Amino acid sequence: MGNKAVLEELLLSWPGLTTGPHRFGGIEFAVNGKEIGHLHGERLVDLLLPKAKRDEAVTTGKARSHHILPESGWVSVYLNTEDDLAHAIELLRYNYERFAQEGNVP
Repeated sequence: MGNKAVLEELLLSWPGLTTGPHRFGGIEFAVNGKEIGHLHGERLVDLLLPKAKRDEAVTTGKARSHHILPESGWVSVYLNTEDDLAHAIELLRYNYERFAQEGNVP
């Protein structure tokens, strides 16, 4: 099973998580109507993080500055290794937990 399939299967097991087409292509993952991140193709996950979390993710190598908007809060995670997949899941979970709390998702 490829990284995309593993990621999708795991994310869809999170309560209240929905998927749909993303406005710039790919698949968007959301909870309570808020995007936690999106997947382009088989290997590129983009996420919007608060600045401190974004800086931490880039500094620790868990993500790269966004491939198009490097000065923004967006980061990119390229799913080339199992570690990359683990980092993407960790950051998506961070966003999921922030937004799930706002709508009291169980």
